[in-house]
Amino acid sequence: MIGETIAAIVSGAAVGFTLGLVGGGGSVLATPLLLYVVGVRDAHVALGTGAIAVSLNAFANLFAHARAKNVWWRCAAIFAGIGAIGSLGGSSLGKLVDGQKLLFLFGLVMLLAGALMLRPRKPADGPPRAVDGRMCAMTAAVALLTGAASGFFGIGGGFLIVPAMILATGMPTINAVGSSLFAVGVFGMATALNYAISGLVDWPIAGLFIAGGAGGGVLGALLAGRLSSNRNALGRILAVVIITVAFYVLARSGAAIFHHAS
Repeated sequence: MIGETIAAIVSGAAVGFTLGLVGGGGSVLATPLLLYVVGVRDAHVALGTGAIAVSLNAFANLFAHARAKNVWWRCAAIFAGIGAIGSLGGSSLGKLVDGQKLLFLFGLVMLLAGALMLRPRKPADGPPRAVDGRMCAMTAAVALLTGAASGFFGIGGGFLIVPAMILATGMPTINAVGSSLFAVGVFGMATALNYAISGLVDWPIAGLFIAGGAGGGVLGALLAGRLSSNRNALGRILAVVIITVAFYVLARSGAAIFHHAS
């Protein structure tokens, strides 16, 4: 029990630290850490527990961007509101999928996340698009899709939401990053509540994970300023870590699926 408590706090700190230091991507490590380090046995419980931690971490990181006026609140609220519907649908579907098969798909998404993080992010320098019916329809469609993916895989999905917001609205990258945190928080909360209704959230572990994440986030944010010139390199290192963990998740879940089939 003491070992599980320490593992949950340290794992949460690792996720919070990477989020504070690099600004994103680290939350995708929450589910593997809960499964393979903390020892949560059920994949769905790990996804539900990780979702609440991801949500609260996103809201915590939102404050800094809000103070810097990087959040376009109207776009963020509309995107999050519509996307939450997709998140509820996606998480409901995820609960019906076999846990090991869901983990295998999760591993593939981790590979995608790592690959996208390795690519340099190009700033959106063009002017925001005019708000018309076409833009509203595109925003709604993109929000539903990203929300559904976030809910199905129990992830924050910032690596999907940032480019999706830029695609739909043409907003600058820094504003998309800030605004995406609100959407990540809402999507994660919708997913966590859906899993909680089915009893698929380990609340004591979630509390320890979140407490560790808060401490790790503060430390990561403090170091971020000092290591700002190396943030691209740090981001690439995190991407390699995510890809490495993805192969481990694929190997473990693939072996379990093969064993069950045989």
